[in-house]
Amino acid sequence: MHLKLLSILLLCLSFLNSSVIQTEAGNPPEGFQALVNGKDFTGWHGLSHFAPEKLKAMSKEERETKRAKDLKDMNAHWTLDNGVVVNDGKGVYLTTDKEFGDIEFLIDYKTAPKADSGIYLRGTPQVQIWDYTKEGGKWDRGADKGSGGLFNNSKDAPGRDPAVLADKPFGEWNQFRIKQVGARTSVWLNGKHVVDHAIMENFWDRKKPLYAKGPIQLQTHGGEIRWDNLYIREISADEANKILREKNNEGFEPIFDGKTLNGWQGSVENYEVKNGSIVCKPGHGGTLFTKAVYQDFVVRLDFKLPPGGNNGLALRYPGKGSPYVDGMCELQVLDNTAGKYAKLDKRQYHGSVYGIIPAHRGYLRPVGEWNFQEVTVKGSTIKVELNGTVILDGDVSKVTEFMGDKPHPGKDIKEGHFGFAGHNDPVEFRNVTIKKL
Repeated sequence: MHLKLLSILLLCLSFLNSSVIQTEAGNPPEGFQALVNGKDFTGWHGLSHFAPEKLKAMSKEERETKRAKDLKDMNAHWTLDNGVVVNDGKGVYLTTDKEFGDIEFLIDYKTAPKADSGIYLRGTPQVQIWDYTKEGGKWDRGADKGSGGLFNNSKDAPGRDPAVLADKPFGEWNQFRIKQVGARTSVWLNGKHVVDHAIMENFWDRKKPLYAKGPIQLQTHGGEIRWDNLYIREISADEANKILREKNNEGFEPIFDGKTLNGWQGSVENYEVKNGSIVCKPGHGGTLFTKAVYQDFVVRLDFKLPPGGNNGLALRYPGKGSPYVDGMCELQVLDNTAGKYAKLDKRQYHGSVYGIIPAHRGYLRPVGEWNFQEVTVKGSTIKVELNGTVILDGDVSKVTEFMGDKPHPGKDIKEGHFGFAGHNDPVEFRNVTIKKL
C-alpha cells in the first residue's frame, strides 16, 4: 500500500475510536461547554470534604461563613497557569457552583509521584487518581490497579477497581471521559474503558442512593496536580433513557407491539394504544395484564406521568382481585410532586411496593417527560431502578409492618401475570420488554 494512502487510513481509523474525544484548550467539542474560562475561577468555589446534606442543613449565615473561609483557603492553593488549573497538593477542593445530574464530562490531568487525588461527582467521592507505582506506597489500597475506579464504592462492588491499568507515566497528560446517567457511571481513561455502567454508591449514606444532582469537585492532596480542558455536556432525558434501555438488553423480549393490545387481557376496554404507547383512558381504570405468566423476571419500560398521574405495575397478578392485595404487589407509579399527594404514607410514593416497602424519592423526571424503569422480581425480592438509580431493593417476605396494619396475603405468591393497575389517569407506557430469569 502506498505510504501516503496508509497514513490517511490510519488517521481515519484514529477518529473512529469512540472512547476518546479529541479536545483542545479553549475549544470544546460539539455539544460541550467549558467549565473554566482560563482567566479566573468564575463559576467555582472552594469546599472541603463535606457531606452535602450537612451543608444543606446549615443556616444561611453558617453557609456564608463556611464559604468565605473555604474561599480564602482556595485562593491560597489554587491558581491558573496560562489557563491550566494548578493545585499545590493542599487545601479545599475546587467545586462547581452549579449542580449537575446526567452528564458527559471531559478532563485532562497531570499528576506527580505520591500524589493522591480524585474527581467528586454530585458532591460524592470519587473517580480515583493514583500514583500507581510501587514507590507511591499505596498498593495495599489498590493503587497498583491504576486510576479511574470508583474507589469509595464498597469492597468488591462493580466499578470500585478499574478494569485495566491505563495511567500514563508521570509528566504526561492523562485524559478522562466520564459519563453518568443516574448512579450508572462509566469511565474511560486515555481511551481505555475502565469502569462500565457501574452504580456509584452514596459514600455519605450507603443506605441511600447517590444524589440526583450535585457539584463536581476536584480533590487534591499530596502533590501538585494540573487540570486542563474541563468540558461538560448535560445529557437529555431522551438520551439517558436510550443509554439505559440499550445497555445489557440481551434476553429481553417485547410484550407490547406498539400498535395493539394483542397478548393482553383484563380491563382491555379501559386502555388504548396512542402513538406507540399503552394509555389508561381518562376516568377509567382496572388491571390490564399479560396472557403470559411469569415467575422470576426483569421488566423494562418507559412511562410518562401527567400532572397528578397515578397508576401501578401489577407484579405476579393472579388474574383476579386487586393487584396490591391478591398479587405479589402493586408497584406504585405516581406523580410524587402533586400537591394532593403531599401527605401520603411513605409506602405510597412512586416505586414503592404499595403499602409494604417505601422507595426513595427525588429521582423522577419532571412531569411530562419520559422515565425509564427496570424492575427485577426474584423470589421474594423486588429491586426497582428508576432513571439509572436504584430506589428500592427489598424482600417482601421479611416485612412485618403494613400500611394501615392490613397484611397483603398475595405477597408470597410465586408466579402470576404482569400488568398495569390503572387509576383513572392517562399514564403512558411504551418500550415494554421482559426477560425471564
